[in-house]
Amino acid sequence: MIISYEGAESVKITHGDFTVSLNPVSKNSKLKASSFGADLCLITVNHPDMNGSETVARGEKEPFVISGPGEYEVDGSFIEGFTSRTNYDGKSRINTIYKMEIDGMTVVYLGAFGDEDLSSEAKEDIDDVDVLFVPIGGEGVLDAQAAYKLAVRREPKIIIPIHYGSIGSKDALKAFLEECGAEDVKPVDKLTIKQKDIAGKQGEIVVLKSSN
Repeated sequence: MIISYEGAESVKITHGDFTVSLNPVSKNSKLKASSFGADLCLITVNHPDMNGSETVARGEKEPFVISGPGEYEVDGSFIEGFTSRTNYDGKSRINTIYKMEIDGMTVVYLGAFGDEDLSSEAKEDIDDVDVLFVPIGGEGVLDAQAAYKLAVRREPKIIIPIHYGSIGSKDALKAFLEECGAEDVKPVDKLTIKQKDIAGKQGEIVVLKSSN
């Protein structure tokens, strides 16, 4: 599994020939949108900064789009969506948390999560997390301190921050790394990981360089 960060909340995950896009930036957004082909597109919030499924289509190939809670199976990947809330861009909105089983690992993507904690339903189903994507930018989503506290409670093997840089607080990443005691962590272009690589890890912080 190869993970790369496209900026804002946009994440690209590739496993073999299968590509997943999470919260791609729309062409209608003021943020810079990436453009690549995806087989599956997961959208947590109906907002132009995060609902750009059109930017991850290629020719006649359209990604399978999931934009709300429920249970899904796409090309052998299992996805569950859980309802939460966000106040992104100053308005109360529904945000869907996604849990995916991909390449033998459990990946949880919080999107623009803005609640104090997960719902009871999500807590019951979201455990033994291998990779957790957590927003850190504040301004309607979790800030650095709240993001780290929530992440630690879920006990993931790897924590990847999103929602910083082009959106959210200017110093969000610095504040998050300080909160984690991980000031020495250096950004990497992408994360290539297999199931065997995560054995023994606990709360390791990985910062991905934004392609935008």
